[in-house]
Amino acid sequence: MNWAIYKKGFKAFLQLEKSLSAHSVEAYLRDIDKLTNYFESIGKEVGPADVTLPDLQKFIQCIGEMEMAATSQARIISGIKSFFKYCVLEQICTLNPTTLLPTPKTRRKLPDVLSFEEIEDMIGHIDLSKPEGGRNKAILETMYSSGLRVTEAINLKISCLYLDVGFIRVIGKGDKERLVPIGSDAIKYIKLYKDTIRLHQTPAKDCEDILFLNNRGKGLSRVMIFYIIKDLILKTGIKKSISPHSFRHSFATHLVEGGADLRAVQEMLGHESITTTEIYTHINREFLRDTLDRFHPAFQKK
Repeated sequence: MNWAIYKKGFKAFLQLEKSLSAHSVEAYLRDIDKLTNYFESIGKEVGPADVTLPDLQKFIQCIGEMEMAATSQARIISGIKSFFKYCVLEQICTLNPTTLLPTPKTRRKLPDVLSFEEIEDMIGHIDLSKPEGGRNKAILETMYSSGLRVTEAINLKISCLYLDVGFIRVIGKGDKERLVPIGSDAIKYIKLYKDTIRLHQTPAKDCEDILFLNNRGKGLSRVMIFYIIKDLILKTGIKKSISPHSFRHSFATHLVEGGADLRAVQEMLGHESITTTEIYTHINREFLRDTLDRFHPAFQKK
C-alpha cells in the first residue's frame, strides 16, 4: 500500500494549518515512516483506514523492544496520533485507532538553575578586550533578560529590535512571533555591540539583518553558543550541569520566585500550554521553604 499521497497531504496540513517549522514537519513525517516501515517489515498491506488499535499496539511493542528511550517512544506516538487526527478530519478514516493508545510516561529532566550571582559571574568572565567578547556579552544578557531559546537568540534580527520602547520581536517555534520585553542591561550591550563592533563587519549575503555575527559575517550556530557557555563555566568553576537553555530556565524561575504571574511568564516564553510553563518554572525547595517560613502563620510564631 502506497502511503505517499497521505503523507503529502499530512505535510501540507502541518505546514499550512499548523504553521510548523520545516524541522518539526520532518520529525512528524519520520514518525509516520517508522509506522509504514513496520508494516512493510511484517508484510502487512494496509492503508490508514485499515489500521486498528491492535496494529498500533504491536508497533509500539516493537519499538519498545528496540530499547528506545521513553521520550523517543512518546514523540513517535504523538506524531502518529496527529497523523490519524488529520486522517479523520480529512475523512480518510472514519474512526481514530489511536484514541485508546497509551503514551509512555516520561520524566522531564529539568536543567540546573543558575542564581543571579552565578549568571553575573559568568558574564563577568567574558574577555571584553576581544571583539567577540562584546558580542558574547550582548548575547548572554539578551538570553537571560528575555528568556530566549538559543535558536531565537542567534536568529534575532536588527529589524526586530525596538530598543527605544524596551521590546524585541522574537520568531519562535512554528515561525510564531511574539513581542518580549528586554532589560536595560541587555539594551545597553546590544547597542554597544551593534554600534562599535558589528558596525565594522561586512555581513555575508542574506545576513545583513542578523544581529549577532561570527568573524566571517555569518550568523552564529547553536553549537557556538554551547562552546561560549562551556568556556565560561570552566572559568567560573560553577559545578552545575549548564547548557544555553539554563539561561531561559533561570529567567523563568527567577520571575516566578519574584512573584510574577505564570500567564505573563507563559506569554514571554512563547508556550502554547501553561503546563509547559509550570515545568520550566519549577521552583526549588529552598524558595518554597522560605515562602512557608515568611508567610504561614504557624511558622511565624516560632
